[in-house]
Amino acid sequence: MNTLKIRIASRQAYKKRTMAIAKGKYVPAKNEPKVWFESLGALSQILSDQNRSLLRLILKKQPRSLHELAKASGRATSNLSRTLRTMERYGLVQLESGPNRQLIPRVNYSGVEFTVSFQG
Repeated sequence: MNTLKIRIASRQAYKKRTMAIAKGKYVPAKNEPKVWFESLGALSQILSDQNRSLLRLILKKQPRSLHELAKASGRATSNLSRTLRTMERYGLVQLESGPNRQLIPRVNYSGVEFTVSFQG
């Protein structure tokens, strides 16, 4: 399984990079991070102990629905849905459509690797 590459950089640095890409002045390398956080605090909220346990549980149990994950984790489905949607925005999980409009949570990475920029 792959490792998700994450970078922590200021909003200003991220915006500068995005504009350079849009203008064709910069082409990201294939191995560059795809997910960006503005601070270690923001990253630590998403990758809290509870959320990392949830990611491990999804990898181990491979639940076929949010309801099944709720039972396995002891968390309410509504809470899980909110948490997983946030994690999905950062590319940590994928919510696939299943039978009967069920959402199936998937984790496509075995871990994360991150870098911190001291510029910008």
